[in-house]
Amino acid sequence: MTQTTPHRHGRRSAGKGRWILVSLGTVIGLVAWTVLFGLGTLDGWWRKPLAPFGDTAAFAAAADEMIQRESRGNIGLALIENGQTHHERFASVGTPVDRDTLFQVASLSKWITALGVMTLVDAGRVDLDAPVDRYLRRWQLPPGEFDNREVTVRRLLSHTAGLTDGLGYGGFTPDQPVQPLVESLTRASDASPGAEGAVRVGLQPGAQWLYSGGGYALLQLMIEDVTGETFESYMQRAVLVPLAMNSSTFETPALAPGMARVAEFYDSDGKPAVHYRFSAAGSSALYTSVADLTRLIQAHRPGPDGAPTGRGMLRPATLAEMHRPHGYQYGFEIWGLGVLLYAPNNAEGFIVGHDGNNEPAINTAARFDPATGDGIVVLETGSPLLATRLASEWVFWNTGHVDALTVAREARQTLTILFAGWAVIVVLGLIAGWRLRRRKRVSPDPAT
Repeated sequence: MTQTTPHRHGRRSAGKGRWILVSLGTVIGLVAWTVLFGLGTLDGWWRKPLAPFGDTAAFAAAADEMIQRESRGNIGLALIENGQTHHERFASVGTPVDRDTLFQVASLSKWITALGVMTLVDAGRVDLDAPVDRYLRRWQLPPGEFDNREVTVRRLLSHTAGLTDGLGYGGFTPDQPVQPLVESLTRASDASPGAEGAVRVGLQPGAQWLYSGGGYALLQLMIEDVTGETFESYMQRAVLVPLAMNSSTFETPALAPGMARVAEFYDSDGKPAVHYRFSAAGSSALYTSVADLTRLIQAHRPGPDGAPTGRGMLRPATLAEMHRPHGYQYGFEIWGLGVLLYAPNNAEGFIVGHDGNNEPAINTAARFDPATGDGIVVLETGSPLLATRLASEWVFWNTGHVDALTVAREARQTLTILFAGWAVIVVLGLIAGWRLRRRKRVSPDPAT
């Protein structure tokens, strides 16, 4: 009868121990690579800023060069430093644009709509944590699997209300009638491709962040039902006029006599394009200028002649509440009340603001640091992502952190590199294990 000698038993134990070490080393390698790669991605370890950190003149020159190289329609840029305009640049392939030219700003409109909601909160007419249905007279959320009473104003502002409309509004051409807002809430006839288009509660309210253009159409209706005014007139009176955004409007400018001229629309080929109109104006239809958005950013700090933060439109504490995290994705703080939290500002807060993107190649961005008053405004048509990319470059140059939209835009490329690193580590672990096994087979057995 063959017996296992103590020596062979020891060799087997040693071999098993080596395999455990190899496996443990592989797991540690995978975790270390994931953590380091994640930190490196968010902090831009392998990303070069558009200009040397802190050199505003160099950043302005680099931004101007990027505009000259890539703009195919019209564009307006403002760089703001300590609340004051430091640099402006305007360019167009057609009619010249300037700081007072009106651009349709797509989803950037939501930030201004959120300010309108917060004026009602400050006035005690709306409770942030009350169900929105309490304030609606002409339309109610349809019944479904989840409790509509949990769809609060706060959750609508932060895209955490569980709405699954997926909107995106495409808008209506000049020869089409604009769908009434209440009908649009039931089913938007101008829903962007792939959007469900019906405003309803399809997820547990408060459980996760999910972008909803329909939520802001609902807030638009709430403003009208609470105030008894049209959305456009209330926003003009309560938000735009106090902020001295005198050129801005939620009305189609052709219907607003005396308004400044509107930038021509271009598609991504640089050709003149259709001017769309919207029933969900609060989500998509603000017309504003570089000068007016600069004033909006400046209003977040005390102004000349003792003008208070908020310019009397909102209390400073209310503005601060808007910039606090209320929406999270994958554990990251990404949304406040009406504003995107782009990246940490290195002062226990965030770079905040909003971007907009819509057909035909409209792209807008306004972002700023509440701690310093530094900011950037980019309004353009003709290049689908030029404004967002310029503003993202500013965030990285200003803070050293990669902004949330860049992380989302580059997610596929980032995941490909991450998975490739995992594959390399696993292969190295398998090679190490195979070499250990081979060494065991060829080693002489002293007991034979």
